[in-house]
Amino acid sequence: MGNLVLLDAPSNLGLRPPAEGVVPGCYKAPGALRDHGLLTRLDATDGGVVTPPRYLPAWSPGSGVRNADGIATYTATLAERLAKIRADGGFPVVLGGDCSIALAAMLTLRREGRFGIVYFDGHDDFRHLGNSDHVGAVGGEALAVVTGRGAPELADVDGLSPYVRDEDVLVLGVRAEESAEAREAGLRVVTSQEIMASGTDGALAAAREIFTPLDGFWIHIDIDTLDPEFVSAVDSPDPGGLSPDKLVELLRGLVALPGAAGLELTIFDPDLDPDGTQAALVADCLVRALEGTR
Repeated sequence: MGNLVLLDAPSNLGLRPPAEGVVPGCYKAPGALRDHGLLTRLDATDGGVVTPPRYLPAWSPGSGVRNADGIATYTATLAERLAKIRADGGFPVVLGGDCSIALAAMLTLRREGRFGIVYFDGHDDFRHLGNSDHVGAVGGEALAVVTGRGAPELADVDGLSPYVRDEDVLVLGVRAEESAEAREAGLRVVTSQEIMASGTDGALAAAREIFTPLDGFWIHIDIDTLDPEFVSAVDSPDPGGLSPDKLVELLRGLVALPGAAGLELTIFDPDLDPDGTQAALVADCLVRALEGTR
């Protein structure tokens, strides 16, 4: 893997408003994490920021994807920046933002070849018109979109759908009760309960099996994969998640595998962490996971 390049992707376009008239606060996450010295502690190059379009809260069921035009524009712009970082030999460490930023990462890699994705999330983000009456917030649909189950302007840019094949997906840290849809579609899933009970060996063995034949893989981390005992500053904090130590152990094992192409961290909301203690923990997790990789 190349030198670490820290890139801010502060998009909240893929989320619904947490309350009427309130804008989702995860766009503040990159700044909150950098305030804990992340750039220096990672010994990373500063990749700057890709600024998203305006968040538009108005939406109604049946009107398509919330902020679809903005997400399409942002996906294209962020993909250009990621492609440049990779062409220059860098390993992108992307600070989101919501899970819709995964579209840019997987579009970037699809243009290069056949890549997989490790999808850390407390939920499977697999809502699509095949299993739901309507779609809305891409933050809860991102895995469906990157596997080709979404509006063409998001899921089929340049005719490249799917950006990642079902068999090239590994979902980690999802709660057992949230994993049925992805499992039924044939995606490989290792739940948070399985990891906490049996350790990380099975998940890492699955990663080696899935990704070894590919050109590489991306690592997506929705921080709500952690149990809310540790991080509750997310939009959907559900019990039964990973511990920070288990997340770090998994990430260290994954970035050590051949083909690791970059990672992104999403959904942390500083508005729900007024004293900054959870931001400090999240920053520590990233530092511990990536130390020694330069």
